[in-house]
Amino acid sequence: MRSVIIASTSTLHGSGPLEYLLEELKLHFKNIEDILFIPYARPGGISHDDYTKNVAKAFNSIGKSVKGIHQFENPKDAINNAKGIFVGGGNTFVLVNQLYKKDVLVAIKDAINNGTPYLGTSAGSNICGLTMNTTNDMPITYPPSFKTLGLVPFNINPHYLDPIVGSTHMGETRETRIKEFHAFKTQPVIGLREGSWIEIKDYKLTLKGKLDARIFEYNKDPYEIETNSELSFLK
Repeated sequence: MRSVIIASTSTLHGSGPLEYLLEELKLHFKNIEDILFIPYARPGGISHDDYTKNVAKAFNSIGKSVKGIHQFENPKDAINNAKGIFVGGGNTFVLVNQLYKKDVLVAIKDAINNGTPYLGTSAGSNICGLTMNTTNDMPITYPPSFKTLGLVPFNINPHYLDPIVGSTHMGETRETRIKEFHAFKTQPVIGLREGSWIEIKDYKLTLKGKLDARIFEYNKDPYEIETNSELSFLK
């Protein structure tokens, strides 16, 4: 059975890494001691080793150990043998480029479909959609394809921000950017606010967390959906 958490972010303002998700992760990785971490997105250019150490501290607090995929000689074998997988945030272009370069994108999807629990945050959540085209990140590298895992039948926009009423900022809002996307593509997009996540249990999709999410469908006005709502209608 597929077991996936697609989280908007790893860290909320004023809290430590994964702190807001730890109780959920105890259940998600309940019978697993060792987590395979994929640090390819490298936020701020942090080294793979340092990124992995930071993540390990959070998982150690709930009795889990972490090893980075870069510490294995064969990345594909590491995924095939993993008991649980976590793909962290950073730059989605960098992440996807590395996943293609290492030829592990299909291996991750196969592992998930075979029941390996998966956690994605930020960039690691972006790749759960049909494509990475609704990322907020700068294209600092060019992956061979924008096609990603396709675990859900829509695209994801993590860290979704609402327009600020009265703001004098002249740049585009997230809503504007997603509408631009729909000028070329038709798949739905879910704007995940900070502290929200999508839970996948087999093929049941549910919005979790304290906040509602913003839904964008092709040729429709955007609308809100309440937390704990099922998302299977988004196709």
